[in-house]
Amino acid sequence: MKFFASCGKGLEYLLADELVALGCTRATAAMAGANVEGSALDAQRAVLWSRLASRVLWPIAEFDCPDEHALYAGAAAIDWPQHLAQGDTVAVDAHVSGDAITHARYAAQRVKDAVVDVMRARTGSRPDVDVEAPDLRLNLVVRKGRAIVSIDLGGGPMHRRGWRSKQGEAPLKENLAAAVLMRGQWPKVYAAGGALLDPMCGSGTLLIEGALMAADVAPGLQRHGNGVPTRWLGFDASSWQQLVDAARAREATGMNALRPAFFGSDLDPHAIRAAQDNAVLAGLAGVIDWRVGDIRSLEAPGTAESESAPGLVVCNPPYDARLAADAALYRGLGDSLKRTVPEWRASLLCGDAELARATGLRAGKKYQLFNGAIECTLIVCDPVAPPQRERAADEPAPTLSEGAQMVANRLRKNIRKLKSWREREHISCYRAYDADLPEYSAAIDVYVTDEATPRTFLHVQEYAAPADIPEAVQRKRLNELLAAARDVFAVPRENVALKTRARGKGGSKYGQFDSRGELVTVREGDARLRVNLFDYLDTGLFLDHRPMRLRIGAEAEDTRFLNLFGYTGAATVHAAVGRARSTTTVDLSATYLEWCADNLRENNVGGTRHRLVQADALTWLEADTQQYDLIFCDPPTFSNSKRAEDFDVQAEHVRLLRAAVERLADGGVLYFSNNFRRFRLDQAAIDQFAECVDISAQTIPPDFERDARIHRCWRLRRLA
Repeated sequence: MKFFASCGKGLEYLLADELVALGCTRATAAMAGANVEGSALDAQRAVLWSRLASRVLWPIAEFDCPDEHALYAGAAAIDWPQHLAQGDTVAVDAHVSGDAITHARYAAQRVKDAVVDVMRARTGSRPDVDVEAPDLRLNLVVRKGRAIVSIDLGGGPMHRRGWRSKQGEAPLKENLAAAVLMRGQWPKVYAAGGALLDPMCGSGTLLIEGALMAADVAPGLQRHGNGVPTRWLGFDASSWQQLVDAARAREATGMNALRPAFFGSDLDPHAIRAAQDNAVLAGLAGVIDWRVGDIRSLEAPGTAESESAPGLVVCNPPYDARLAADAALYRGLGDSLKRTVPEWRASLLCGDAELARATGLRAGKKYQLFNGAIECTLIVCDPVAPPQRERAADEPAPTLSEGAQMVANRLRKNIRKLKSWREREHISCYRAYDADLPEYSAAIDVYVTDEATPRTFLHVQEYAAPADIPEAVQRKRLNELLAAARDVFAVPRENVALKTRARGKGGSKYGQFDSRGELVTVREGDARLRVNLFDYLDTGLFLDHRPMRLRIGAEAEDTRFLNLFGYTGAATVHAAVGRARSTTTVDLSATYLEWCADNLRENNVGGTRHRLVQADALTWLEADTQQYDLIFCDPPTFSNSKRAEDFDVQAEHVRLLRAAVERLADGGVLYFSNNFRRFRLDQAAIDQFAECVDISAQTIPPDFERDARIHRCWRLRRLA
């Protein structure tokens, strides 16, 4: 006979292989399932043993179905008393496509009507409908004018194993969990003595499925073991019982031999309690080591077996609308795995390809799977952190082109020049190159993370080339610059954030950026700050303003600090860490204010003393009545927004500074800066209400000396 086993999209080839391994004569992958050849006993064995199938459908009729009348007639022609006993309940699941019949629920209703009418005419009584637990569950498929009516031998969704009493916010179906384990070659890993780890285990689906797989427990045993999965009259109950008896014998042997090789942790204690309860119901009490813990404090499992044989990490980190995807969380997962289990294999079900890349892990294989309607990316890494190949003593170093070598030499010269300053001032984020060689026109900034094991990132911004330079020459020079930078700083390609120029209408403009959503934390003085190197043109931290921020931190103690056009709040953090009495940060962008809040939290700063105000800075300032001891004002050159009037720093700076000086307390200081290269301060107008001193030279750091016009800065005090 030919029958059909359905599954989630992306599991078809795995399912076909599984069914052949279970004894079916043949199985061919189809859309969302497999077409199978085999006996009725093979189909029953699939119901009991398939870990991947969603349903096993045994066809009983196929007929032309051009319309609803043909559907009813075809269903009514089936000899239903051969399939359904008097008094049994029935349910119909339908799937339709095409123009003739478009509503699945209506199609199911018509088949149900046919069953009821035939049974009433032949037996004198009509069957009741039970959609939850019917005695006979039917399946209808209408496609291309043909209808197939099948018996659902499993009686319902086979991913339900029968042990789940509690689930997390976004539960993973058990058959999808089985696919994650199989793609990670879990049976082979376990046989070799390896362990299984899920560092974000939720309600425990992956670990419970993995333990039952290792113990050779049939996935349908708990679901159907105390009875038959269907009361279809064609179902061979005697053969089913023999299959169940053999499965119980294998379960007893497997559970007795099961090693304690399962480790799960989650930040949510409620999820861990749910996982523990589910494990008990699955017959795995005491088998799995459950712990409450953050991914950042992950520890390697400490069993003798796991120390001698590489294990498997499986994980389904958050990625859908109910559990918002956080690329930084994915990066933290990848970093923790590389730190704790670098030699293990990993099989990680990520939200999409971008989130998979955010882990920073190098995937040997990638698969597209569907968790319900959500398309996901499964990555398999073997191992988690491939060992770096060491160059032999007699092996020549990779050669750089002549141009790249020239850039590398200049980079090394710059690094030597800045070394003593960086060590003395503890500088970990700095500009290493700024178009020092005119042909290689770009800026290279270095960011070293503030982590137990620091990582180095490069932020490369290409400058606009003259219009007469061919595009091919530009690309060649940029590639040479990148090769030189990676060689000098010894960073992997994924740690280089590149912002390239693209020619379009109106001249050169920056092209598309990555969308990694990845933030890393760096240190500047006493402040920890979060930067995003890949997603935007700016990183969230203007390195040329480092001296200004450090000055603010040094002068902030016991002051009321105001940060106008606050951006990501780096200056606010320095003031807060410098023990300011209070801080107020004003910006029109909610995104920047949220970033500022994250920066404050990164430094354990919070409470009502630190205000975040979403408003047009100039309008808000003119309406404010409070006084401040220290004000920092670094407006953009131009700004236009639907939420506020257009702003032009040249046209509005006198009005802005007059309003800011009005808010200064006695003895207070206002620092005003901007990076508009053609800016001209209206000194005569400013002199009418403030003492103003140009301190630009004091605020340009050594790594920006090549471009002393990167910004201008003034100190203002209110006239007595």
